Amino acid sequence: MIGAIVSAVIIGAIVGALARLLVPGRQNMSIGLTLIVGIVAALIGTLIAHAIGVADTRGIDWIEHLLQLALAVIGVLLVVRLGVRGGRGGRPRGTPTA
Repeated sequence: MIGAIVSAVIIGAIVGALARLLVPGRQNMSIGLTLIVGIVAALIGTLIAHAIGVADTRGIDWIEHLLQLALAVIGVLLVVRLGVRGGRGGRPRGTPTA
C-alpha cells in the first residue's frame, strides 16, 4: 500500500514535469499543482491501461506511460486554460500596483 502511494507520487512528479516541458509557452503553475496533475494523470492512465489490457507487460510498460504522459499534457493544458494558479496568492507578476 505504502509502496503504491510512493510510486504514484514519484511517477506523478516525473509525468507532470515532462508534461510541462512538452506544453509550449510559460505555464503559471506551482510545483504542487504540477505534482497533483501528474499524480491524477498517472492514476487515470494506469486505470485505462488496465482496462485495455496493456498495463502488465514484460519489461517497461511503454503504452501505459505514454497514456499517463498524454493525460498529464491534457491536464496541464486544462489548468493553464482555466487559469488555476495554485500559488500562495497575491498579485500576479508584472501587474502594476495602485
